Amino acid sequence: MSTSTPVAALRQRRCENHPQREASARCPECGKFFCRECITEHDDRVLCASCLSKLTAKKGVVVAAWRNWIPRLGLALLAIIVIYLTLFLIGTSLISVPSKFHAQGGW
Repeated sequence: MSTSTPVAALRQRRCENHPQREASARCPECGKFFCRECITEHDDRVLCASCLSKLTAKKGVVVAAWRNWIPRLGLALLAIIVIYLTLFLIGTSLISVPSKFHAQGGW
């Protein structure tokens, strides 16, 4: 009596990196079988370490070129605007103090 279900076929497979271990998943990129320690989930897919490094290396080069400086530039502009408005409000409040207050000697 032989069972030819996908689960039974997976039980007969061995990990590509650890031959003594039973395979738990197949990498959709390279098609090799791996144990639980050799696979990871990325973008709702289970991938092996070598395929994951290839995918992230391709994305990293393209994405890192423009994504790193846009948020930093936005935060820098926001900080400059906040500092300017704060100093502007302090300056206008100091200018609005009547000169009589300074003539009396202050504190």
